[in-house]
Amino acid sequence: MRKITTLCGSTRFKESFENIEKKLTLEGRIVLSVCFFDKDDVLELDSEQYEILGELHRDKIKMSDGIFVINENGYIGESTRREIEYAQLLNKEIEYLES
Repeated sequence: MRKITTLCGSTRFKESFENIEKKLTLEGRIVLSVCFFDKDDVLELDSEQYEILGELHRDKIKMSDGIFVINENGYIGESTRREIEYAQLLNKEIEYLES
């Protein structure tokens, strides 16, 4: 069975998300990620859509073996911190881009 990993981190780090997704996929993992990035996506989402995206991301974490935190320059925002806490609550493996 392939390992499933969900990427977590600030969506301002689109390039890191893409690079890590490629790296982990080439290692043989199934990688779940986000679909919207702050700087490139011009869609304006309402509060209900943001809530749906949050629920979907928590579902991805729940179905994963673990998460990979993209903490470029050590940055971990409030949403990512909540995702880490949720993964810990579920006893998921947690990896970080930077220690």
